[in-house]
Amino acid sequence: MPVNIFGELDENGREIINRRAGEFPAIICNDDLTFDPVPWHWHDELEINVVKKGKILFKAGKKEILLSEGEGYFVNGGVLHAGERGDGTETDPCLLRAVVFHPQLVGGTMDSVFWQKYLLPLLTSRTLQGMVLSPQVEWQREAIEASLQAWRAINEKPDGYEFTAREQLSRLVYLVTAHRPTAETASTEKVFRDNRRIKAMLQHIETHFGEELSMGEIAVSAGISESECLRCFRSVLNVTPIQYLKKYRIGRAAGLLTSTDARISDIAVRCGFQEMSYFAKVFKELYGKTPSAYRRELAGEQDCTEGKGE
Repeated sequence: MPVNIFGELDENGREIINRRAGEFPAIICNDDLTFDPVPWHWHDELEINVVKKGKILFKAGKKEILLSEGEGYFVNGGVLHAGERGDGTETDPCLLRAVVFHPQLVGGTMDSVFWQKYLLPLLTSRTLQGMVLSPQVEWQREAIEASLQAWRAINEKPDGYEFTAREQLSRLVYLVTAHRPTAETASTEKVFRDNRRIKAMLQHIETHFGEELSMGEIAVSAGISESECLRCFRSVLNVTPIQYLKKYRIGRAAGLLTSTDARISDIAVRCGFQEMSYFAKVFKELYGKTPSAYRRELAGEQDCTEGKGE
């Protein structure tokens, strides 16, 4: 059963990492991308992903990388990123393990040597949006193993797991900072500016996706022209604003089909589609099946999973 991949966002478009005060400042994810992609989003926390099974197309900033089983990808704080299944058949499992953690977990207070020497240069770097980690490279293999040890510690929660996770994530951060690129160029500044604009426009779409939206309205949310809006989307996300909006709406609809018993026609309207026939057509283009077939198929998988027990 696919997970609900649409996290809650704040007024700036950041994903809200739900955590009660005093809790350990890291969460783990066990994402199933077999059916549903992880949409474009961002957060202030650092993130490390390792492919558990299958192949996953990971996107960070303007980069697209096909990751195979055992490979990893580090995402810097504040960077737009997304993921979807790579090659293979529709039913081949695509599983991803991730740890999302606050920089202060390993950096401590902002006047500490750890923060000033390692975390601050990493978080303020405009050249390091993300980094591929391959088990074929010794230091990268060490970083992947540190990430998985942290994931297992947080998942199993033995006594003292917080120390184990912090130790392993500190090792990961050290390895990444020791091998990060340092030279910044004029093109780096342009990428940074485009990402800032994209964040504003994605937040506008995520807030108003159920309403009638034009490219002009999306452009205004970032204070730019329609032509600049179009260039920005194509440059950063490799789609037009309207293509992104359509795909986002369908993704939200897919989540509602599996998490609610609302009528399909009501879901279509709620997600910005006024014509049921057009909604069904676009849904089938993206998911390979009608909304009703998608709901039946996923409901059947849920029944089978519950029948097997833990």
